[in-house]
Amino acid sequence: MKKSKLLMLTGSLLLLSLFVLPLWNITLEAPQYPSSLGIDIYITKMQGHNEGDIQNINIMNHYVGMDKLPEQMKEFELFPIVVIVMVILGVIIGFIGKKKLFLTWFVAMSILGSIGMYDFYLWEYEYGHNLNPKAPIQFPGQAYQPPLIGTKTILNFKAHSYPRSGGYLLFLGMFMSLGAFYVAIKEEEAESKNAAT
Repeated sequence: MKKSKLLMLTGSLLLLSLFVLPLWNITLEAPQYPSSLGIDIYITKMQGHNEGDIQNINIMNHYVGMDKLPEQMKEFELFPIVVIVMVILGVIIGFIGKKKLFLTWFVAMSILGSIGMYDFYLWEYEYGHNLNPKAPIQFPGQAYQPPLIGTKTILNFKAHSYPRSGGYLLFLGMFMSLGAFYVAIKEEEAESKNAAT
């Protein structure tokens, strides 16, 4: 099998890791929580990084007027379908072996990823700004939106938001498909030279 096809097949299959590995993580550090609090975000659920993290975060949220972390979201139903469809398309494209299709799959994944990040930002915004006006503790003008990516100080907390293992494998799979495109160009050039001789 050509190296370009193998790269495309492997890259698309790496997306299946999202069904078992977390895509993203938000960690909250504060003096009162020496081991920090964390939320691991999967394509099907949110889960505490450590036992009791979700409960502790929800307790804090209550006092400042934030909603509980959602157990169900429309994204948890939609994202698995999108991943399966893109894996199937990636495998089909891998067997077809056309370099333009390799690039098309990469572009499609980039667009879907951008939409996903924007959707994540909107959820974070709503989560951090939609506060109960009757909250026990209120800081006028204060919002609690976590960073989309990076680190942000919120009151006495440091919030960190970064990809996790599933997210890194997703990015790797995407760039393997881009690599397959460039390898396919080299393979075609080599075949042309061989045919000329």
